[in-house]
Amino acid sequence: MTNKEKYQNFCKLEKNIPIFNQSWWLDAVCNHDWEVVLIENNGEIIAAMPYFVIKKLGFDIISMPKLTQNMGPYIKYPDNQKYHKKLSYEKEVMTKLINKLPAFDSYSKNFNYSITNLLPFHWKGFKQSTRYTYILDDMVELESVIDNFSSECRNNIEKARRKVKIIEDDNLGEFYKIVKMSFDRQNINIPYSYNFLKMIDNASTNNNSRKILFAIDQNNDEVHAAIYLIWDGKSVYLLASGGNPSLRNSGAKYLLVLKAITFAIDNGLIFDFEGSMIENVEKFNRSFGARQQPYSNITKINSHVLGIKKILKEL
Repeated sequence: MTNKEKYQNFCKLEKNIPIFNQSWWLDAVCNHDWEVVLIENNGEIIAAMPYFVIKKLGFDIISMPKLTQNMGPYIKYPDNQKYHKKLSYEKEVMTKLINKLPAFDSYSKNFNYSITNLLPFHWKGFKQSTRYTYILDDMVELESVIDNFSSECRNNIEKARRKVKIIEDDNLGEFYKIVKMSFDRQNINIPYSYNFLKMIDNASTNNNSRKILFAIDQNNDEVHAAIYLIWDGKSVYLLASGGNPSLRNSGAKYLLVLKAITFAIDNGLIFDFEGSMIENVEKFNRSFGARQQPYSNITKINSHVLGIKKILKEL
């Protein structure tokens, strides 16, 4: 049995693996072209780290697939570990995972924010930088969550309630069109194709892990904005969103996110905005009273040529 086959079976049994590390998600975003390193103990997987290799200009580059927030190691811990034992355990299994990686010229991956002990990667010559997502993880009653919204956020929600209604719909083509409008407004090429999104949608639908919400005009059913949600056993993620540039002032996206947060509360899940280092997006996420959550980008360059290029780019 190959490592991938072992890992696919592991994913079916291990319920705590984040969606972005699930084998079915990797099949979709990597078009089945991914691999995984495993650490086993008496035939049982205790740690795994999937990876995705792009071959570009003769270089082997381990990188992140599109629309994938994180793709770091997953560790299965023994029960009732003391803290010092946990750190020792992490050092052991992470070092083994690193040593099993194939030769590469460049490595860049985002790790789930649950991975906080990065010393084993540091000791192996990897570099760490911090990125941010925003999460709502203390949600019992919707009213108490709304109390923490900014006044601007609440005002936009009330404005949207007078103009739009929220519906759930499977119209992926309409969703992609709305997302593309947002990128076109900024004169940016949309970074993924409709066919790529379709692969994600098929896989997420088959695994009962997605919902598409539209905010449509109460008078003429014109789409103001739309969001795409995915979820695992812990979190609901705001995977993608878009809006009609000519209807940006309706507040529709605020109301859509409120519906998404309500869905998370109803299912006992955390809501993850999936973060952004873009200032305007960060402001939007923060307005919902969400907590800033750092996570790590881990990099290493083994190629002297790529290292020189990186240095020149930073000058």
